[in-house]
Amino acid sequence: VQLQASGGGLVQAGGSLRLSCVASSRIFSSAVMGWFRQAPGKEREFVGLIRWGVGRVYYADSVKGRFTISKSGAETVYLQMNSLKPEDTAVYYCARAVDFTTAPSQYTSWGQGTQVTVSS
Repeated sequence: VQLQASGGGLVQAGGSLRLSCVASSRIFSSAVMGWFRQAPGKEREFVGLIRWGVGRVYYADSVKGRFTISKSGAETVYLQMNSLKPEDTAVYYCARAVDFTTAPSQYTSWGQGTQVTVSS
Protein backbone atom coordinates (compact mmCIF):
# COMPACT_ATOMS: atom_id res chain seq x y z
CA VAL A 1 0.00 0.00 0.00
CA GLN A 2 1.17 3.52 -0.74
CA LEU A 3 0.63 6.30 1.76
CA GLN A 4 0.27 9.99 0.99
CA ALA A 5 0.68 12.47 3.84
CA SER A 6 -0.33 16.11 3.61
CA GLY A 7 -1.38 19.10 5.69
CA GLY A 8 1.90 20.39 7.01
CA GLY A 9 2.84 24.03 7.08
CA LEU A 10 4.05 26.95 9.12
CA VAL A 11 2.16 27.86 12.27
CA GLN A 12 2.80 30.00 15.31
CA ALA A 13 3.29 28.45 18.71
CA GLY A 14 -0.04 27.62 20.27
CA GLY A 15 -1.65 27.05 16.89
CA SER A 16 -3.09 23.95 15.30
CA LEU A 17 -2.64 21.84 12.20
CA ARG A 18 -4.32 18.70 10.93
CA LEU A 19 -2.31 16.21 8.96
CA SER A 20 -3.92 13.66 6.68
CA CYS A 21 -2.65 10.34 5.43
CA VAL A 22 -4.46 8.58 2.62
CA ALA A 23 -3.75 4.99 1.69
CA SER A 24 -3.89 3.79 -1.91
CA SER A 25 -6.01 0.83 -0.86
CA ARG A 26 -8.19 -0.28 1.99
CA ILE A 27 -6.45 -0.49 5.35
CA PHE A 28 -7.18 -3.87 6.88
CA SER A 29 -8.67 -4.03 10.34
CA SER A 30 -5.65 -5.85 11.69
CA ALA A 31 -3.26 -3.05 10.68
CA VAL A 32 -1.72 -0.38 12.85
CA MET A 33 -1.29 3.12 11.46
CA GLY A 34 1.40 5.19 13.07
CA TRP A 35 2.61 8.76 12.99
CA PHE A 36 6.27 9.58 13.40
CA ARG A 37 8.36 12.70 13.14
CA GLN A 38 11.95 13.53 12.46
CA ALA A 39 13.66 16.79 13.27
CA PRO A 40 16.97 17.77 11.63
CA GLY A 41 19.85 15.85 13.14
CA LYS A 42 17.58 13.64 15.22
CA GLU A 43 16.28 10.11 14.92
CA ARG A 44 12.77 9.36 13.78
CA GLU A 45 10.46 9.61 16.77
CA PHE A 46 7.20 7.86 17.50
CA VAL A 47 4.25 10.24 17.86
CA GLY A 48 1.20 8.02 18.06
CA LEU A 49 -0.71 5.16 16.51
CA ILE A 50 -4.17 3.78 15.97
CA ARG A 51 -5.15 0.14 15.89
CA TRP A 52 -7.30 0.29 12.82
CA GLY A 53 -9.98 -2.27 13.54
CA VAL A 54 -10.77 -1.29 17.12
CA GLY A 55 -9.82 2.36 16.81
CA ARG A 56 -7.68 2.29 19.93
CA VAL A 57 -5.05 5.03 20.06
CA TYR A 58 -1.73 5.36 21.82
CA TYR A 59 0.46 8.46 22.11
CA ALA A 60 3.98 9.42 23.02
CA ASP A 61 4.17 11.29 26.30
CA SER A 62 5.50 14.37 24.52
CA VAL A 63 2.25 14.85 22.59
CA LYS A 64 -0.33 13.32 24.90
CA GLY A 65 -3.21 15.73 25.51
CA ARG A 66 -2.27 17.88 22.52
CA PHE A 67 -2.40 15.53 19.53
CA THR A 68 -5.30 13.33 18.47
CA ILE A 69 -5.34 10.53 15.93
CA SER A 70 -8.54 9.60 14.18
CA LYS A 71 -9.64 7.78 11.08
CA SER A 72 -12.20 8.22 8.33
CA GLY A 73 -13.49 5.46 6.14
CA ALA A 74 -11.16 2.65 5.18
CA GLU A 75 -8.23 4.67 3.85
CA THR A 76 -7.63 7.89 5.77
CA VAL A 77 -5.98 8.65 9.09
CA TYR A 78 -5.60 12.08 10.64
CA LEU A 79 -3.28 13.67 13.14
CA GLN A 80 -4.85 16.70 14.77
CA MET A 81 -2.16 18.78 16.44
CA ASN A 82 -3.15 21.47 18.93
CA SER A 83 -1.15 23.72 21.23
CA LEU A 84 1.84 23.34 18.98
CA LYS A 85 5.29 24.14 20.31
CA PRO A 86 8.52 25.02 18.50
CA GLU A 87 9.91 21.64 19.53
CA ASP A 88 7.17 19.98 17.46
CA THR A 89 8.93 21.22 14.34
CA ALA A 90 9.79 18.20 12.20
CA VAL A 91 8.91 16.24 9.11
CA TYR A 92 5.90 14.12 9.97
CA TYR A 93 5.37 10.69 8.48
CA CYS A 94 2.52 8.22 8.48
CA ALA A 95 3.28 4.54 8.31
CA ARG A 96 1.65 1.13 8.48
CA ALA A 97 2.54 -1.90 10.54
CA VAL A 98 0.96 -5.30 11.01
CA ASP A 99 1.38 -5.41 14.77
CA PHE A 100 1.18 -2.96 17.65
CA THR A 101 4.61 -1.34 17.84
CA THR A 102 6.24 2.04 18.37
CA ALA A 103 9.47 1.03 16.60
CA PRO A 104 9.93 2.67 13.20
CA SER A 105 11.78 -0.40 11.92
CA GLN A 106 8.63 -2.49 12.28
CA TYR A 107 6.60 -0.29 9.96
CA THR A 108 6.62 -1.59 6.40
CA SER A 109 4.93 1.19 4.45
CA TRP A 110 5.74 4.89 4.75
CA GLY A 111 4.35 8.10 3.39
CA GLN A 112 6.65 10.73 1.93
CA GLY A 113 6.49 13.07 4.92
CA THR A 114 5.09 16.54 5.39
CA GLN A 115 6.95 19.44 7.00
CA VAL A 116 5.56 21.07 10.12
CA THR A 117 7.26 24.24 11.31
CA VAL A 118 6.21 25.94 14.53
CA SER A 119 7.53 29.45 15.08
CA SER A 120 8.00 30.95 18.52
